[in-house]
Amino acid sequence: MDQARQEAVTWRNRALLLFDRVAMPVAVCDVYGAVLLANPAMAAECGTTPGRLRGRDVLDLFSPREATQVERIAEALRLRHRSRYQVSVRWRAPGGAERYGELTADPVSDTVEDTPALLVMLRVDGERAPSPAPPAGQARVTPMEARILALLAAGATTARAARETGLTTDGVTYHLRRLSSRWHAANRTQLVARAYALGVLAPGVWPPQATSAE
Repeated sequence: MDQARQEAVTWRNRALLLFDRVAMPVAVCDVYGAVLLANPAMAAECGTTPGRLRGRDVLDLFSPREATQVERIAEALRLRHRSRYQVSVRWRAPGGAERYGELTADPVSDTVEDTPALLVMLRVDGERAPSPAPPAGQARVTPMEARILALLAAGATTARAARETGLTTDGVTYHLRRLSSRWHAANRTQLVARAYALGVLAPGVWPPQATSAE
């Protein structure tokens, strides 16, 4: 039994080494889309490290181009279908360019009865030049908006941001929608990137902090 366990550990370590060295962006997510494990290539697409992707919603990182695709996949997973699923997505690269491509999710588990995890692979099809920076007036944020952006940059969920700020989840969502409209951001990752680019969040500081707000 000890030898079998040792062999299993050896093969697991080899698989993790291969996982880290694969050039294609790859992640393992739970059935709800939360990242359990990501390789460096996937983290690089988000401008962060693999460890900081853990727990993030993959659809917050990569925005689906058609919401109906995600709804069909969620229903299929609920019924425990085990097909390969594909979602057209777009996201903001660390340099500011908007990239687009396709996420492929394969349900994987040890047995048919187990709740599957999702092996997610990202194919980059192309990119568009960065959008012009918003006018100076659009960079201004309220203290509450700055606080929410700092919490988001630290990986907080909407529920946690609501608890930390004393708002309801609808209140947090309202502020995020206003910022997304003002900054033409497609998802929360882009919002945080814009906040750093515009000087709303202080660079090189952890946990993230706002510089100033009106």
